[in-house]
Amino acid sequence: MSLSVGIVGLPNVGKSTLFNALTRSKQANAQNYPFCTIDPNVGVVEVPDDRLAKLAEVSKSQKIVPTAIEFVDIAGLVAGASKGEGLGNQFLSHIREVDAIAQVVRDFKDTNVIHVSNKVNPKDDADVINIELSLADLGTVGKRLESVKKNAKGAAAKDAQKNIELLERVYAHLQKGGAARELEYSDDEMEMVRDMCLLTMKPMLYVLNVDEAEAAKGTPTKINEGTVQIEICAKLESELADLDETEAKEYLKDLGMTETGLDKLITASYKLLNLVTFLTSGEPETRAWTVRQGAIAPEAAGVIHTDFIKGFIKADVMNWEDFVKYGGWSKIKETGKMRLEGKDYVVKDGDVIYFHIST
Repeated sequence: MSLSVGIVGLPNVGKSTLFNALTRSKQANAQNYPFCTIDPNVGVVEVPDDRLAKLAEVSKSQKIVPTAIEFVDIAGLVAGASKGEGLGNQFLSHIREVDAIAQVVRDFKDTNVIHVSNKVNPKDDADVINIELSLADLGTVGKRLESVKKNAKGAAAKDAQKNIELLERVYAHLQKGGAARELEYSDDEMEMVRDMCLLTMKPMLYVLNVDEAEAAKGTPTKINEGTVQIEICAKLESELADLDETEAKEYLKDLGMTETGLDKLITASYKLLNLVTFLTSGEPETRAWTVRQGAIAPEAAGVIHTDFIKGFIKADVMNWEDFVKYGGWSKIKETGKMRLEGKDYVVKDGDVIYFHIST
């Protein structure tokens, strides 16, 4: 499952520094998810998962294959982008292609790095980007509304009225600078909204780029109470990326930190996309697999191989902690912790699964 997060922000907020650190230190080494530079600003990186090593130890696996996520470093946005300023349409088209947005906002103080507004104000910077995305969507919704009204004639007029009411509701919210994702929709309405590929429908998190002291202290400016926010010192992450794993852990320990900012970003992005991880484990390999939350067992089997969807019979399922505690497949059957699940089973994060497939 290929899913991508676009890293966006104003110029000089540390966006590219963060991306470079991310792709240097979290380079995916899995065979099915090799680190690749599709173009100069796209990288695929591993999702940190401590469960894999524990499962692999029990199964005596020959290799470990983590799941992965794609990050896209999108060029800096400026005020007026929705009207073509800066890279304008090119910037907005790049955002349309990603599944979620990580908005980098500057909160570090460095007189050597010029701020486009000549002052550091995280909330104001976030507002610039959010308003530009809303304005771009306003244009999209406005055109659709005009088209629907124009064609609302005769027998089609009654059905069109529902669409008009929806579009007018979204349009009014965007006019206030709101995001389309903030509104509630019925299933039918959601289908129509998705069809417009609105920028502000994409899930978004804030990445507050702070000074090193602030990263360790952890008392940052809050951008928006309703949005996920993490704090990262991009400069520190760049330094950590140049160290080996042992040195990096010691450096973090000295700073009073337990995990890198990059690990926080990857994990938060994964959750933002509404994903869960199920696991397979045996002597050949222990591997993490990605599915959307709510996926049923045959869909999960299809991530391994598409033929498995049609051939799905049943699945042996257990929680990963039970798998480790009771010694893996050879011993788990005696404990009653393993369940036999059918086609309607909804996969949970941390499930260890063995699929039975007809050939």
